[in-house]
Formats: sequence, structure tokens, C-alpha cells
Amino acid sequence: MTLDRVRAYLTAGFTRIRAGAVALAGRMRPAAARGWAALSGWARARWDEIGEHGWGSLFTRRRIAWAAGVAALAGVIAVDLATLPPELPGYAQARAGWAPSESWLYDRDGRLIDSSRIDYRVRRLAWTPLAEVAPAARQTIVAAEDRRFQEHGGVDWWAIGGALRDWWSGRRTRGASTLSMQVAGFLTPDLSAPGSRNWLDKLRQMRAGWAIEGRWSKDQILEAYLNLAGFRGEAQGIGAAALGLFGKTPAALTRDDALLLAALLPDPGAKADGIARRACAMAQEKDCTRFAAQAATMLGPARSLALDPGLAPHLADKLLDKPGMRVTTTLDARIQRLAIEALRRQLMGLGGTRARDGAVLVADNATGEVLAYVGGIGGNSTAPAVDAVSRNYRQAGSTLKPFLYAQAIEKGYLTAASILDDSPVQLDTDSGLYVPQNYDRAFKGPVSARMALAGSLNVPAVRTLLLVGVEAFRDRLFDTGYAGLTEAGDYYGYSLALGSAEVTLFEQVAAFRSLARGGRWGPLKLVPGDPSAPVRRTTTPEAAWIVADILSDPNARAGTFGVDSALRLPFWAAAKTGTSKAMRDNWCIGFSDRFTVGVWIGNLEGDPMRAVSGTSGAAPVWRDMMIALHSGSASREPAPPPGVEMRQIRFAGGLEQPRREYFLKGTGLTEVAVAPPESRRPRIVSPVAGSVYALDPDIPADRQRMAITVSGATAGHRLVLDNQDLGTADSRPMLAAARGRHRLRLVDLSGRTVDQVIFTVR
Repeated sequence: MTLDRVRAYLTAGFTRIRAGAVALAGRMRPAAARGWAALSGWARARWDEIGEHGWGSLFTRRRIAWAAGVAALAGVIAVDLATLPPELPGYAQARAGWAPSESWLYDRDGRLIDSSRIDYRVRRLAWTPLAEVAPAARQTIVAAEDRRFQEHGGVDWWAIGGALRDWWSGRRTRGASTLSMQVAGFLTPDLSAPGSRNWLDKLRQMRAGWAIEGRWSKDQILEAYLNLAGFRGEAQGIGAAALGLFGKTPAALTRDDALLLAALLPDPGAKADGIARRACAMAQEKDCTRFAAQAATMLGPARSLALDPGLAPHLADKLLDKPGMRVTTTLDARIQRLAIEALRRQLMGLGGTRARDGAVLVADNATGEVLAYVGGIGGNSTAPAVDAVSRNYRQAGSTLKPFLYAQAIEKGYLTAASILDDSPVQLDTDSGLYVPQNYDRAFKGPVSARMALAGSLNVPAVRTLLLVGVEAFRDRLFDTGYAGLTEAGDYYGYSLALGSAEVTLFEQVAAFRSLARGGRWGPLKLVPGDPSAPVRRTTTPEAAWIVADILSDPNARAGTFGVDSALRLPFWAAAKTGTSKAMRDNWCIGFSDRFTVGVWIGNLEGDPMRAVSGTSGAAPVWRDMMIALHSGSASREPAPPPGVEMRQIRFAGGLEQPRREYFLKGTGLTEVAVAPPESRRPRIVSPVAGSVYALDPDIPADRQRMAITVSGATAGHRLVLDNQDLGTADSRPMLAAARGRHRLRLVDLSGRTVDQVIFTVR
């Protein structure tokens, strides 16, 4: 090989070395980088000198000695730079940077009620101080991982010597990493990255161990190790390992627990038999049966974390959204457990084929603080993760009627003794004929407003809505916290009186609490100290009190619910049930002098329940909760406000039993009678204007007739269909109309038309 080829070969090599040096210099400390650049410049100058004067100019004795010294220095600098550990945080910085994967929910007295997993990459609990780890666990893990931990300064030279001896003799080597070196690796993962096994990497880890020992105390190093070490699967830290593998806190770990944890550290993915053998060897016992059983149990199916009560998972999901959060709520763990048990007991009694889901909410009337929040209990549920308290909009059913009657009483349109007509009614709407019916498909005729509301009669409620107005009632509901009612009144129509709007249980409890507080609405609180929205007046104290009195009257609701329903309590309480269309939802909302309790029963997927009514579905849970809440002292009936007066009344004709009744001042009565027919305007009730009737093709047309119904003082009036006299109005003639458009008129004795309807037969 010629000198030129040698020189070209070495030049190419030198170029690669210099490029590598430049790349390495980018990672060096500034002073080291400048030294390396100077050394590189010197080497380049010598190389240029060789190119100009030949190899002989380099080989003088002085230059050889000087070059050897420079090369040695360069080697030391290179090794120093190659093994330079990264910048390591201090103990306080490492602990401050610890981010648990969980967040925790506490009740009003600081008791843990639930937790929520936020970070699913790794399972970490809160940082565990060394003092909260059982001494047996600390001693056992130190003995297994670094038995000279208290003597060395970050590097165990005896362990390194033993490892070299084993390597030289061909035996399996024992790891020589100290706890300090491992902590450094946890804090800077590139120190322990896969492939970090050559001698330079080991020197780098040793220097990191020295650096840790120079800044941290031994207790701080051990504490960090116990929190940063991976024990099994995703469990990082002794807190997660103790809870997930043993269902304990680190302070409750026994020596056997600690031996099993120490046996996991070299191989967190080991099988139960391998872990048992390793633990048994550390314990220096011959019979490993005990450890085999414990290891199998430890690694068995996922444990129920006994230290996490799991009392409010839906509220935890609602309030906990960042790792490490600790939120103290207004909940009372005792009341929360009572609500869970009451709901579970009722759903088990109903069975999954009748109803699968339910929710309970309890609020303090005075403060608005939520004491129990049960969004569901699982069981037969097909959607257990859905929060049925605040994220489940369902039709309200009859639970909106108290606010309708309160508005009518407040405006002076009705009193509790006013007579409403519970008889068939048909209302013409833009979408067709609206024909409300009662739950039992029967009608009771004239009834007082008290009986109508307490018995949850539908037709009187619709007649009351005609007095109040759909738009005005919709506005009142929105002001009472039903924020989902965002459409105009015409969108809901007359069915709004029967609860066609969708609401949440959270809104329901807040709204009924406003009745308990004399018509003052305020938001419910889940966290103490929440800024309160301004309290707003939704109805008068007098109207709210009269409605509450009606809802607490067992005699008034006896006609519909019986004398001994689930709504009857041994103390004062007001309650309203509701069932939505097609039996999809069942409600019971009510209040005492101190608490408001709301219960919903149904199926979260929206399919109908079977054989479940207001008093057999939600009401038993409401009753159980009310009795439990007042076990120490019974609820007392609130005193009437100054604007309410009491009168003894009787009903003409024995329509209802004489009783004590309450009125707004100035509206009291002593006798109530049904308005006589002559006081009513003569009108055609059926058929309804705009109706379309269809003939059955399988029945002869002359056999298909419809009844004509009139009301009011109709004596002497006649009915005329398309200029054909049908007879007197009080003869109740049957109508057999041909196909086509028809006009039916009601005419008086003088022949004047006093009412008419147009309908179609097809």
C-alpha cells in the first residue's frame, strides 16, 4: 500500500472521528466542549504538518512524549464525557413532580368515599412517606435489593467485585446496582434504557449513584425507591402494589407481604411459583407451601380494592378530571350508604325484567348541600356507567303538576277548594287532537283542586294549564331550574301539564327544594364553599305552602293511591310521584322540614318498565330514605305564612267531605258548590272542531255512529248537521255522518247559532 493510499485512508477515518467528536461536543459541558475543540485543532495542525513535511517531522522524542500525554488526557476527557450522568433533580423536585394516576373523593368529614382513575398509562397512588411504610417492608426490601445500603456511598464495591468474580468464573452474575443507582435510573430513564449494559453505561450509572448520594439523605433515597419502583404490571410504587396485590395500605404490610413484593422486583412479570420460590429462599425456609398459596392469591383475579369504598363512582367521574386531585364534597358517607342500600334493595325486589336502573339524590333544605348522590348501582343495569342523576334527561311525568297549581293559586285563578271538571276533554292543536286521560282511564267528575293535585289527575291539570297558559308555565319551570326547557311553550303544548318535558333528577330535587323553602330557588352544592348563585323567588310563600300542604295530605290522595301507600309516613312530609309515557320513567320527589329526597326508577336504555307504578317503583325508596333521615327526630309541619288563612268549608251536595282548608287571605270560602249548568256557556264538546274520523270498511256505514256531547245551559237548543235537524241537544242524539266535510251547529230557540264545529269523515 502506497503512502498516498495510507494517507487517504487515515484522512477519511480522521474525518469520521472528528464528526463524531463534534456531535459529542454538542452534549458536553461548555468548558469540556472548548477543551475538546482545542485538542481537535491541535490534532488537525499536526496532521497538516505531516502532509507538508512527511512523517519524520512528527517523531521527535519531545513530541512523542508530549503527544502521549495529550492522548492520555484526551482519553480521560473522553471517558469523563462518555460517562457523564444527566442532571439529576433534588429530592423535593422529584417528589413535587410525582403525579398519581388516581384522584380521590371525600365526604364532608374527610372520609374517603371513592376514587377515579385518570391516567391509564401507569397505576400510581399518592406519594407514600417512608414513615407510612411498615418497618418489616422497608427492612425486607433493602435486604433483598441492597443489603449494604446504609454503608456505601452510592456504589457497592463489594457487590461489583463479586459480580466480576462470577463473570470471570463463568457463573451467573448477581446484579450490583444499588438503590441509589436505581433511583437515578427511575428519575432519568435513559440511564436504564434497554441496551444500557456496556462498561461505559455502568460507569455512568455509578456516577449517577454518587451524585444522588451527594445530595440526598439515605431515607430520602429509600423513600423515592419505594415510590418509583415497578412491582407488577402497571402498579408503580409500594402504595399501588400494596393496595392492588394485598388490599392493604403500605403501613399494614406484613413480613410475608414484604418478601413477596421483594421477590417481584427482579422480575415483575414472574409467575406465582417463581415468586414463591424466591420469597421462600429469602426467608430461608424449607417448606414453601405458605408462600405458594400467598403468591397465587396475590396474583389471582383482580382484587376489589377494599380501601376504596366505591360509594359514588358517578360523582367521582363528574368532579375528578385531573390526576392527584383530592376533592372534599358535601356528601355524608352514612347517608350515601343508606341511599345505595335502599335503591339496591328495591331494584332487587323489582327484578331485572321489570326495571334495571335507578338513582337517588338527597339535599339539605337549609344549605342546598347534596348529602347523597347515587347515579346508579350496577346490578342488572345494561348502562352502569351512565350518571342517572345529572346526565340523564327523562320525561318528568306528573312531577311538574305542583308548580302548575302553585302558579294558578298565586295568580288567583284557583284555590285549593276550587272545583275542576275531571271529565273527557278534547283539545284541538296544530299537530292534531289532544285527548288527555287519567292514569286509571277513569274520570271522577267534579273534584276540588286539592283532590286533583294530590290524586295526580290529568284532565284537571290540563284544564288548569288552560287557565295559566302554556307559555307562562314553561317560563315558570325554566325559572325553577329546569334548564332543559329551551323551546317555546307551543313546542310542548298542553302535554306540558302532564310532564312531557325532559328533566334530570338533579333539577327535580332543586325545584322541589324551592317549594320546601317557600318558593325560593337556589342551586344545589356538591363541594363546600361553592359560590352560590343568587337565590331567586319562583312563587309566593303562600302558594308554595298551600301546595306543600296538599302534597302532604294522605286523605286527599287516598282516592288514587289508597290510605296506606308508600307515600304515607309517621311524620309530616310532602311528596309527588310521576310516571312518564309508556312506563319508561318512574319518579318520587318529596321533602320534609329538613331534607329533599328524589328517586328515579327506570331503564337507562329507554325501554318500558313492566308492572311498575309511582307507588311501587320509586316511592318505597323515597320512604326508606325519609324514615332513615328522621330516625333521630321526626319532621315537623311548617307553620303557614302570614298571607294564608284557614276556613272550615263544606261542599254542596256532599261532593266532598267537610274539612279545614287554606286560602290566600281575602279569597277564603265556607261553602263550595259546582257551577250549575245554566251558568255555563252552551257549547259543543264532541266532536271537536277540526277532527277527522275514519270509517271502518268492514262495518256497514249505517252501523257506525258517534256520540254528540254538549255542555252548559242547552235547554231548548237544537242540533243541526249540514242543515239537517237532529233534534234537541238534551236528547244526546247519535251521529251517523257520511263521508265528507260536515258542519254541526248548536242553535237556540230563536234560531241563532251559538256554537258550531267543522269535522271530516273519511
